[in-house]
Amino acid sequence: MNVGDLQAIEHILGRQLSQPWPTGALGPGSRVVVVRAMDWDGPWQAEFAGTVDAMGAPEPNEHAQALDGELLHWVTFDTPQYDSGGNGPFHKAQI
Repeated sequence: MNVGDLQAIEHILGRQLSQPWPTGALGPGSRVVVVRAMDWDGPWQAEFAGTVDAMGAPEPNEHAQALDGELLHWVTFDTPQYDSGGNGPFHKAQI
């Protein structure tokens, strides 16, 4: 975990990130593949590998289309990535 990243994200969100790790969530250091949405062109330009980061504990995904119990994890990308809008490069995101 990068302390500078944590401070920047908490400043942007205006709150501290959750730290208690939920039962059943992927643990820090877990390897993941970030995939593109099947029903739209995004949110990333490509599929890529990353690692679950300990910056903040996974949080419930409150998006209207999220599945029940779906969690958002902080993921550090193996290589910098651009989103579907061309923004970036990003090295980490909550996914």
